[in-house]
Amino acid sequence: MRHKWKIGLIIMVLLLVGTACGAVNNKGEGTAPGSETPASSSNATDPTASPSSPTTRIVKSEKGEIEIPAEPKRVIGLSVVYPEFLYALGVTPVAVQNYHEEFQSYLEQPFKDTIKMGIAKTPNFEMILDSEPDLILAPAWWSEKDYDQLSAIAPTVLLPQRDDWRDELRDIGEVLGKQDAAKKVIEDLKNKEAKAKARLDELVKDETVLYLRIMDNGIIINGPNIDRGNFIHNQLGLKPVENYPQNESTLTVSLEVLPEYDADHIIVQLDDETKAELQDKYAHILNSSLWKNMKAVKANHVYMVGGKEWFNLGMAPLADSYAIDEVVSIFENKQQ
Repeated sequence: MRHKWKIGLIIMVLLLVGTACGAVNNKGEGTAPGSETPASSSNATDPTASPSSPTTRIVKSEKGEIEIPAEPKRVIGLSVVYPEFLYALGVTPVAVQNYHEEFQSYLEQPFKDTIKMGIAKTPNFEMILDSEPDLILAPAWWSEKDYDQLSAIAPTVLLPQRDDWRDELRDIGEVLGKQDAAKKVIEDLKNKEAKAKARLDELVKDETVLYLRIMDNGIIINGPNIDRGNFIHNQLGLKPVENYPQNESTLTVSLEVLPEYDADHIIVQLDDETKAELQDKYAHILNSSLWKNMKAVKANHVYMVGGKEWFNLGMAPLADSYAIDEVVSIFENKQQ
């Protein structure tokens, strides 16, 4: 019913605009050539008159040049990382796609009024429409198939796929006119990483660290060649086990094979800590003699981290910043 009311309002507005344009045209037809009405003459000759600020801008997208509001107020960022990018740039989205039932703790308060649309191959167009956005941002790989429907709701800017989240953040900063803000986010995080790396070098030294994710499809070891593992092993400098295959980004291993990667420390993340199936799987691992005989387990050097908090790790600045604090805290507390 609400949508019918909106459609009716749009039709009325169009009729009124058409009537007004007709009245202006009829008035022009009755005026002698070269003559002007007093109002138009005043605007043309007044030296103190200043043009109003433009209400729209033209930006580049994967669909060519797109006209968007000069200062968008109600923005939607599709994909699970775009909401973080927007908030890092000082923009709170009006609606987001969310993988977990609840927001990450670092977004819970700022997103308290943000609509959760869930995550699916096809976005919830009705909820997007109801949120009344004036701008939609999305990566092309995620939303190109939905572009016609999205652009019918609001100006939609599709951005290119990037291997590094920093380039994605710069792209969004360019669209929003927040290039300086994007640069500052990147520089601040880089400085924070450098300080954390130096501190961890003092705390952990040459001891090895294994980063495990317990997922529906098995036990996943994240190595230095993938976003998450790169964050742990390269950006923070935590040493991987020596026998980790250098050409592999991740390894899916069975419980029987896991002890072959016997590290001094193990960081464990449940992909979704609220899922009973994953909790049962992890409980089975904990009760296994294979697990209990691993070096890190014997030394009580196993650290559980939050699934939703680390979900965007290596792919978004706020997730990285949160994880830096948690990793440093883990190893500082271990020393006490």
